[in-house]
Amino acid sequence: MWEDILDIGTQCHERFIDLVSAPEIAELDIQLAGASNLSGRYCVSRSAPVDHTLFYTLSGQGKLYTATGEYALGYHTLAVLPANQPFKVTIDAEHWDVIWINLDNTPTWRHLADDFPTVLYDQNLEALHHALELVYREKSAILRKSVLPIIEHYLLKTLSLAESSSDNYRLVSLFNNIEKQLQYNWSIKAMAERVHYSPPHLHRLCLKQFGRSPIQQLIYLRMDRAKYLLVNTLWPIVQIAHYVGYQDIFNFSKRFKKSIGVSPSQFRKNQTVA
Repeated sequence: MWEDILDIGTQCHERFIDLVSAPEIAELDIQLAGASNLSGRYCVSRSAPVDHTLFYTLSGQGKLYTATGEYALGYHTLAVLPANQPFKVTIDAEHWDVIWINLDNTPTWRHLADDFPTVLYDQNLEALHHALELVYREKSAILRKSVLPIIEHYLLKTLSLAESSSDNYRLVSLFNNIEKQLQYNWSIKAMAERVHYSPPHLHRLCLKQFGRSPIQQLIYLRMDRAKYLLVNTLWPIVQIAHYVGYQDIFNFSKRFKKSIGVSPSQFRKNQTVA
């Protein structure tokens, strides 16, 4: 499905910052960067990029395609694309003005490799844009180097937001999938493997996001679905128990009463009376 494509038309204008013209960028593990004014024909697709790629939209709009979905890259959006994960970007308007950075997959940025592609909205990175323009235009190595702390500051600040956003995305995606498979015998290990986290890290993130442990969140979803089925269907309680992951109706009834305060049959009766 994914191909390596570099199709850039004659109406596209790009300014490159590389290790030859600005060797100082290697201190930040930047392989290549640039600012592009794009219009007409433009399509870049990578099947297995070795670097992390950032796209920040200054004006106009681009379109991003990843294995997790499609995204409009409008004004002040930042796309963070981890290494080894395929993507494609195209123009999605009359023009697309963008700055972009390729980060080496080194220890400084390796944590990005574990993330999903992320799009952050309402990002104000004009200072990063101006800093890159200065590096591009400045002939003095000493002056170029003086700009590096500005670039480093905005990269570290912004990519920490991206990591948090990715964590949130993973958790929401995980429990959306779990909600579709409540009958599955979920364990913390199975959940952690699904999102490529260690069980302790998944536990910490769930507590932060939901105020519940992973298993408590699973139980919450199961009981919520059970309540819906008790009220809105005529299914036997044993069938509902099996549907939400309990093969033993006694264990289901015990868990339901502990969570909701009454037995499943009493809950159904109360709702019918009401």
